[in-house]
Amino acid sequence: MKKNIPLSLIFLVVFVDLLGFGLLIPILPTFSTQYLSMSETDVGIVIAVYSLIQFLFNPVFGTLSDKYGRRRIILITLFTNASGYLLFAFADSYLILLISRIICGIGGSSIGVAQAYIADVTTKEERSKGMGLIGVAFGLGFVFGPMLGGTISHFGYHVVGYSSAIFSLLAFSLSLVFLPESRKEGHSTSGRRKLIDLNALKDIINNPSIGIVILMFFVITFSVANIYGTMALLGTEVYNFTDMENGFLYGIVGIIGAAVQGGFVGRLSKKYSDNQLITFGSFFLMIGLGLLPFGANLLGVAIIGGVLSVGTGILQPVLLSLISKVTSDAKQGTVLGLNQSFSAFARMLGPLWGGFSFEYLGYQIPFLTGAFFTFFIFIFSTFYLKKHLPVVTADNEESS
Repeated sequence: MKKNIPLSLIFLVVFVDLLGFGLLIPILPTFSTQYLSMSETDVGIVIAVYSLIQFLFNPVFGTLSDKYGRRRIILITLFTNASGYLLFAFADSYLILLISRIICGIGGSSIGVAQAYIADVTTKEERSKGMGLIGVAFGLGFVFGPMLGGTISHFGYHVVGYSSAIFSLLAFSLSLVFLPESRKEGHSTSGRRKLIDLNALKDIINNPSIGIVILMFFVITFSVANIYGTMALLGTEVYNFTDMENGFLYGIVGIIGAAVQGGFVGRLSKKYSDNQLITFGSFFLMIGLGLLPFGANLLGVAIIGGVLSVGTGILQPVLLSLISKVTSDAKQGTVLGLNQSFSAFARMLGPLWGGFSFEYLGYQIPFLTGAFFTFFIFIFSTFYLKKHLPVVTADNEESS
């Protein structure tokens, strides 16, 4: 029971922080276009700059957490997040909105640290389930956050900013009082502050297993990131959804993703190999992305979004677990932080292309782009992954 306390706490902290992030999801595109008169391409830039900052800071915080401890970095980023959300509440121009997203990007660069925290307190056999907790926190944050955001927006978009700041401060307070340090004495590294850790890049080059899984994670993240801003734009501009209906839609996607990551991945991983789970997940994601712009109405889009979230619910914890399994204990924070950095780069490219293609090539293109790239992951996992990454079957053979 005592062993589960750190896991429960990190889950709660990530959930509360993501709840604040989730409040902005359904309203940021409409706030940008309707109140700041920004174009769809501008919306993509605002969303992308958040991920660009994460690309720069994720490996920094990952390496620093290896040296100074996970708890300290988590506290710093949570407080930074609250500052960015508070600035959003006062955003009355494109520049202020951009600055607030930059600050939030710095504060949001702690997911790799949270994943390293999970790796610290779990065995390799338990790691898929542990990483799944991060996914559940994301999922639940995406369930209640967008729903609350869509509802609260009726009182003013600035109220959404205040609410997000409060949730991050709550997460900060919980961490400050209850969250123990997970890094064991004597395991700290002597890494310097680097935007890109060249030693970690060398580890990836020298260890193709790490590189393959990180590349797969990058492609999947880019595929989904195409719809970060465009999904809300699809709702408001094509289907005439309200902010509340967009929030409901994100909530449906989030709750299904949370259920898959929290309740089913652990069970499925005992029955199926990682290779098979990646194949299943990429198939569902490909179908969901490809059909999303043809949902016709709220019910249709919600059903297709559910299919999409089954795919992401399977892929995220399995791929993260694989990265952790093929990485040495001493490099968990560094490599997972670097993976989050590459993922943030994918989340930067996705909205840029998504916003541009939505505005100039047609609203279907961002979704079809994601389906196209996911198709390659499906083919690779079906026919080639087992040959290039034996670890995807080794753990299942050992447990059976």
